[in-house]
Parts: sequence; C-alpha cells; structure tokens
Amino acid sequence: MRSADPRRVVAAARGWLGTPYHDQASVRGVGCDCLGLARGIWRELVGDEAIPVPPYSRDWGEAGGRELLAESAGRVMIPVAAGEAGAGAVILFRMRASAVVKHVGILTGEGTFIHSYERLGVIEEPLTTAWRRRFAFAFLFPRPTPRPRKKKS
Repeated sequence: MRSADPRRVVAAARGWLGTPYHDQASVRGVGCDCLGLARGIWRELVGDEAIPVPPYSRDWGEAGGRELLAESAGRVMIPVAAGEAGAGAVILFRMRASAVVKHVGILTGEGTFIHSYERLGVIEEPLTTAWRRRFAFAFLFPRPTPRPRKKKS
C-alpha cells in the first residue's frame, strides 16, 4: 500500500478549517469532531470509508486495555513511527497517561497540526510540548485504489 501525497492531505485538511465542532459528525463546513475530520479527509482523498464507525465516548480519560482507535486505523492506514511522522500524517493522542488514545489530528508541517476541538472547531495550531507529550501513534492515508476502466463495446 502506498501513501497519499502529503501535500494533498494537508490541502484537504486546511479545507476543513473553520468547520464548527460537532460530536460524532463529519461534514465539512457544517460540523465535525476530531475523528470526523479524519473521516472527511479520507472520503476526499481515498473514497468511501473502509470500516463503519460505531458510536464512541467523548471521555478523554477512558481507560482500557485495547487501543480501538489505533487498531482500527492500523487496519486501513499505513502505520509509521511517531518520530518519523511528517506533514500529512494522522496523529493520535493519549490525553491522559493511563487512558486510551482519544484525539486525532493531521500534521501540517514541522511543528503544526490541524484538529477539531470542542468550542473551537477545526483549527491549525502549533504542536506544542504539551501536545507532543500526548502523541502516541501515527498513520498515513493510503493512495486511492484506481478503479478498473470499463471496456468500450
């Protein structure tokens, strides 16, 4: 599986800037949460969503043994080492040390990322030390699979 062009990923993510926050939504310009942002970018770059997304809790302190978000991303995206993630990478954050990952962002440059945050909506901001310390997993969007051309009769 080859990764999508990082410039296209960043451009798509920036197209969502200003979208209001709305829990479990994924509609550019109307509303999305952090996962909805990644889902919307997936639809723009890759196509139909590969796996269904069940309802999920907003509890950033949720503890558990399984990293369901990271496991699901790993089924359809390309895992990369956190230290090697660059522009266009999807990054997952652990908001508390003992919690599972519950926040998603898109790296846009050396020290910036885009995410959807309650009360702020989709914003681009510096990847500060506080955010870097919560960084747990990174993935790349795959390139879309070319659809076979129909034969002319």
